[in-house]
Amino acid sequence: MSAGAPRGAGGEVRDPGGLRASFAGLTTRGRSFLAAGAAAAVCAYVLGQGQLLRVGLLLVVLPLICVLALHRTRYRVTSSRRLTPARVPAGGEARVQLRLENVSRMPTGLLMLQDRVPYVLGPRPRFVLDRVEPGGRREVSYRVRSDLRGRYPLGPLQLRLTDPFGLVELTRSFSTYDTLTVVPHTQPLPPVRMTGEANGYGDGTRRSLALAGDDDVIPRTYRRGDDLRRVHWRSTARYGELMVRREETPQRSKATVLLDTRALAYEGAGPDSSFEWAVSAAASAVLHVLEQGFSVRLLTDTGDSVPGEGAGGFSSGGQESAEAAGLMMDTLAVVGHSEGSGLTRAFEAVRGAGAGLGSGGDGLLIAFFGDLDDVQTEMAARMRQRSAGAVAFLLDSATWAGTPSRVEQRLRGLRDAGWTALAVPPGAAFAELWRQAGNAPLGTGTSGGRA
Repeated sequence: MSAGAPRGAGGEVRDPGGLRASFAGLTTRGRSFLAAGAAAAVCAYVLGQGQLLRVGLLLVVLPLICVLALHRTRYRVTSSRRLTPARVPAGGEARVQLRLENVSRMPTGLLMLQDRVPYVLGPRPRFVLDRVEPGGRREVSYRVRSDLRGRYPLGPLQLRLTDPFGLVELTRSFSTYDTLTVVPHTQPLPPVRMTGEANGYGDGTRRSLALAGDDDVIPRTYRRGDDLRRVHWRSTARYGELMVRREETPQRSKATVLLDTRALAYEGAGPDSSFEWAVSAAASAVLHVLEQGFSVRLLTDTGDSVPGEGAGGFSSGGQESAEAAGLMMDTLAVVGHSEGSGLTRAFEAVRGAGAGLGSGGDGLLIAFFGDLDDVQTEMAARMRQRSAGAVAFLLDSATWAGTPSRVEQRLRGLRDAGWTALAVPPGAAFAELWRQAGNAPLGTGTSGGRA
């Protein structure tokens, strides 16, 4: 391994090359020494001054010796990076811990560490390690923070070697890097009762027998602790042993969170824009309905759904719900504007599921719309036919810009179709709008409240 070339844990080393690359590592001081030495040597030759010639040769040879010494130095070091947590909300902080270990039999010289991070996470962290003994370890840490959602690479870690005179500086890079996911900021929502939730035990669940009718129940052998009221006497007499009815199975209600991402439906950019408000609110709604026991899917105007597995693309229960929540939050972390002009694909996805929203019209549809024209308002109104309950939050660009808008007309069209529709003014608190949506009768809505 060439001078100071570190080995990334589980990755290959990025070594820029041989001696020529080492000469390219001369600092400004090193190049100045070479220039001054060459000038002194020329002057000594012209003036015939032997003492000046020795000074010139010294100035030229010293940087060259430093280059050769660093080039032939054999450091074997490994590094690891720990990111806690790997997924943070916008505005939250994550801690990055770096560990450097000297696995060679020789101590290292002066080492400078620099981790590459995107500018939105802050300045690049730099650390200086004076000396690492053989087998020694050094740990350093720093914090990153971003107000913008997204996925940001951290690394690779760069290791800089320098000589005691500061004439040469060589940079080696590890090959591994990590990814920090900044998800949208979410708000805790009040537990309100939405139309479309099924009755039964627990929130968002109901019980149903596997087969209908007393004669069609599939019995099983009695187990200790079973309720005697569930004994199936006909099967008991038939098989000669105590049999009980099959356990009731929980059936989870379903909810679809629809996010309109059309570029023409929103204006402005940045953390305070209407689109970022819609993304944050959709993330809050996703987490809330998952906590309430729903099977959830995230749908966009392009017709793409997350998690996309299972019947109709909905999440399942138990641990799979946590995994689905992670997938949906990761999707919302990087979701951007689509080039679509309508909601046709989203309408087809809702209609094709509805089958997916539950047989018999069981299911909850939560939609976040941008600007809607007459055609798209009618399209959105028809989505209500496949759901037992539908709540729409309408973000009108004219309302956010403070200019006259036709949002009330759009709301009236949605309400006439059975939606609980609410307009979102600038700076509105989604938790308060959610409470209003839960308290509003079906097919009504309010204009929302300000934060």
